[in-house]
Amino acid sequence: MTEQSGPLVQKHSEHGITTLTLNQPERRNSLSMAMLEALSAELEVIASDSKTRVVVLAAKGNVFCAGHDLREVRAQFDSHDFQLKLFNQCSKVMQQIVNLPRPVIARVAGVATAAGCQLVASCDLAVAGDTARFATPGVNIGLFCSTPMVALSRNVSRKHAMEMLLTGELISAPKAERLGLVNKVVDDQILDETVYKLARTIADKSAHTLKIGKEAFYRQLEMPLADAYEYTSEVMAENMMADDAREGICAFLEKRKPDWKDS
Repeated sequence: MTEQSGPLVQKHSEHGITTLTLNQPERRNSLSMAMLEALSAELEVIASDSKTRVVVLAAKGNVFCAGHDLREVRAQFDSHDFQLKLFNQCSKVMQQIVNLPRPVIARVAGVATAAGCQLVASCDLAVAGDTARFATPGVNIGLFCSTPMVALSRNVSRKHAMEMLLTGELISAPKAERLGLVNKVVDDQILDETVYKLARTIADKSAHTLKIGKEAFYRQLEMPLADAYEYTSEVMAENMMADDAREGICAFLEKRKPDWKDS
């Protein structure tokens, strides 16, 4: 077996953009308990890091993430406690991404399957190389992708989600874009250029405003229409009291670049 080189999750921060890279290509960057705990710990730190404005989630090697580590799962076949702990930990990480007060962009090169597909779906945005592929293939091994289904069904239509879940078949990056699983598909050679251009565009905005908007986006999705409008009206009224809202409006009217205070 290839010896692990470096931390399971590598971290690099520059110009307000923090990149978290899954770093176990020899195990197809599978979401073992150790990988999930490492990713969770990094997300917890970023949640209170005012210098990070945008997060990019990437992976080493030619597989973005192959889902759970089936060798680890097999070794614990008889332990319901372990299996429950594993899936709860995975669910925690997915919710950390959604609840993170920073936008998260998935940089997808290669295959993203099962919980790896769930990871892509949980990110706020996703950019894929044109050779990337996606699947929720649990049905093929007798283990329905029930937790990946949560994120998947919140990104694509019901019938498309059910088709992926029931067939377990791989879909191409262009099809994933058509279904709404990813935002953009580009040539593999310009994947990094595209991802970081998008990240820089977002990083130039007010971090305070992005935090407000991301939280409101996910909260209103689960509300009835009238409740969503009542809630977002209150959010906008509170947002208007923020320093950055006043600065942004004044900068626009005065035709100058805003000087964000992130407050």
